[in-house]
Amino acid sequence: MALRTEPPFRADHVGSLLRPKALLDARAQYAPGSPELEAVEDEAIRDVVRLQEEIGLRSATDGEFRRTSWHMDFIYQLGGVTKTDEQIRVRMVNAEGEGAFTSAGLAITEKVRLREPIFADAFRFLASCTTSAVPKLTIPSPSMVHYRGGTAAIDRSVYPDVEEFWADLSAAYADEVRALGELGCRYLQLDDTSLAYLNDPAQRAEHAADDADHLHERYIRQINAAIADKPEGMRITTHMCRGNYRSSWAAEGGYDFVAEALFGGLMVDGFFCEFDDERSGGFAPLRYVPPGKQVVLGLVTTKNGRLEDADTLKRRIDEAAKYVPLDQLCLSPQCGFSSTVEGNTLTVDEEIAKLRLIVQVAEDVWG
Repeated sequence: MALRTEPPFRADHVGSLLRPKALLDARAQYAPGSPELEAVEDEAIRDVVRLQEEIGLRSATDGEFRRTSWHMDFIYQLGGVTKTDEQIRVRMVNAEGEGAFTSAGLAITEKVRLREPIFADAFRFLASCTTSAVPKLTIPSPSMVHYRGGTAAIDRSVYPDVEEFWADLSAAYADEVRALGELGCRYLQLDDTSLAYLNDPAQRAEHAADDADHLHERYIRQINAAIADKPEGMRITTHMCRGNYRSSWAAEGGYDFVAEALFGGLMVDGFFCEFDDERSGGFAPLRYVPPGKQVVLGLVTTKNGRLEDADTLKRRIDEAAKYVPLDQLCLSPQCGFSSTVEGNTLTVDEEIAKLRLIVQVAEDVWG
């Protein structure tokens, strides 16, 4: 089996990592953006990049250590997006019961635009820390700007024609992609929970006002518009999970509802898909993946610290290969370990063990 020299890699991971205690303590002690906090972040990122390279991962992220949330930290920096007093509440479920993820709301109060490249300094620092691994940047997809508030969050005096909002949103993202390319980013991941959520009938019911049965098709078009002119040499993937907050999730069901339009139409280079348990459905939707696209199988859960069995992972890879050729498959955790600053309910040692297992299984399967 050919060694992959371009992202996504045979052994990969989604992006976020558990914050070390020293960083959590510093966040509690120092103001956001302060030199004191930045110094602790810098040291923590240096350490976690070294760790990823030592484990044998071919890509490395900064663990999203400078963020509170995987998506809202980015979205609020877009021109035209305003943080509101209204609370966004997302129902979350885990084995122990029901909870919720909450954050400040958002509204589109001006024309959407990119005021300046977002996470540019974070990427520069990450790139300065890597030696053997490709620096990977994760950002929320354009879909998330809409999915969190829906069309109701758009000021119609700003956008009497909602098509202008969609055009501006994709243009702002295209500017971001271009700017990241100029910084040397060649591995960009668009995180998109909406494309997995919309497989769940309960989620579609919540978004009925936005024609939820076809909303995934709209999102696919907007992402494609945003990445149509991606810089030469940049590889773009998307990660699609059903929610990840303190080991909880928001949606259930396989990728069946969106699969044909998603895998056949989204012009990314690879798909990170979660398949860690029965709520994620089976591999059959992968039959729509065309030649030349990679599927990163999220078979290792980040929701708990129980270490998966290597032979079981290999059997599941074989099952997926009935629908997608083995050469188009890779392996990763099903989601990040810490999509928000709080993190999931496992230890750093358990996180490391899972990443090492992914690297070892990938070597056994693909060489």
